[in-house]
Amino acid sequence: MAQLSYTGHPLLDVGLATLTAFARKRHPCELTESDLREAAEYMQQHYVAKPLTSFLTVVFPNSGYTQPAFKNQPGKQKTYAQRVLFSFTGRPSTSETDPLLGRPAAAVSYDVKDELPWGRAFRQHVPLLTGEGVINFYAYGDSGIPLAGLSMLAFQALPLGCAKVGKRLLAVHSDDPHLLLHFARTFLETNKQNVQIAQTAGNDELPDTSPRRPRTLLIEHLLAAEKARLEKGQEASPATVTAYYFSNYGTAAEIRIFPLPLEVSAFLRSVQSPKYIHLWEKLVRRGWQITQQGGEARYNRLYEDLFTLPDAAPSFIRCYFLRRPGRGWDKSDPTPGYDTRQEADLISWPLTELFLRKVVRMDETRIQHIRQLGESLATYVVERNDRGFFNTFWMARNYGEVRAALIRASQAEVRHGRPPLVNLDQFLAIFEQAEGIPGADWRLGRDLVLIHLLDQLYQKGWLQAHAAELPEAEEVTEEA
Repeated sequence: MAQLSYTGHPLLDVGLATLTAFARKRHPCELTESDLREAAEYMQQHYVAKPLTSFLTVVFPNSGYTQPAFKNQPGKQKTYAQRVLFSFTGRPSTSETDPLLGRPAAAVSYDVKDELPWGRAFRQHVPLLTGEGVINFYAYGDSGIPLAGLSMLAFQALPLGCAKVGKRLLAVHSDDPHLLLHFARTFLETNKQNVQIAQTAGNDELPDTSPRRPRTLLIEHLLAAEKARLEKGQEASPATVTAYYFSNYGTAAEIRIFPLPLEVSAFLRSVQSPKYIHLWEKLVRRGWQITQQGGEARYNRLYEDLFTLPDAAPSFIRCYFLRRPGRGWDKSDPTPGYDTRQEADLISWPLTELFLRKVVRMDETRIQHIRQLGESLATYVVERNDRGFFNTFWMARNYGEVRAALIRASQAEVRHGRPPLVNLDQFLAIFEQAEGIPGADWRLGRDLVLIHLLDQLYQKGWLQAHAAELPEAEEVTEEA
């Protein structure tokens, strides 16, 4: 058997990774015909029995596994399973080429009545294709897509390598084969366990993989994978990660795509290091949905907002690193309760600086200017105990207030024979130059300096000593 490899097609690749995980191999190229037979036999046994029959209606509606008319005709179910699961085993081939694997399509009709063209797959075989007889989007007006037996087997394995989240499936694809296999293996093991538990208990339905929302579930597993890789000392380059949340059921067929930017995956890998992990985990704990006692959170708002990056970097920084109140989704959203005064221990310049490098990709010179100004302002506030300047800088609602506060404080320093708090190069780099900063404005510059200032004041004890005197900061809207 010729070696298999990933193709770049997300659903097919997840299916190939699932077959690889089933065989406890590391890459599809290691799969043997014996490995594929073992996986096909498992599917042949379980796909026509509860709890997977109801589960598979979301993926393969009107297929031989789920066709109500075949419920009392096990012979037809067996025939269908044999044709779609074992067509890779030395079958003759057609003159058509499978566009995904580049192999000849199988010379078999992927149905029970021999009514479908040989080797042609439709919606009941591959999620989100069109149905039989529909010629739209196919070359030469020929309905269906020609598939080799190996492609068909991989598509049949797909649901085993997905998370069941509500009425849909979550497939996770990555250009990193280790991550791709990690997700498929994790979901496969969970699904196999749930099948066994449901059968033992006599349940007709397969339970959800997790109570989490799909994006939160994705980040949880991604962080677990990165943590395991770090513990093993494995080096890797940042990878693309994309989740496909889909249903192929009836008129409700739909797919939602959640791409996680390369910059964010690089950041998440870095926060697993000992230098940052304790700081990051504090933010994560405050990001979980607020639930009733004993209830389980469905989402982590911090995790969910990672998918808005890098475009929403300024608001992300303001909410999570500066701890300004966020705009809640619902009454259980924790972000409206964020409070800079009460959560000063969660403000970390090192973690913010990592974010600027990995996600915002900010110029190193600009980061240095922000760091220097934050340190200068912290020294000034502590030594002069200038609460008026601090309050103005913290509460400023327009660019003019920030600029005026810095000018007044700098003039006071100069009058006493000391250098100004900020020079022209610093001011321009922090507040007026925007290249490399998505949606940059004066607020972002002020917020970043303020994060470093608060971090320094907390370490020096000044912030704790004056916490009761500080005004409450409201959410800064874009209009302000």
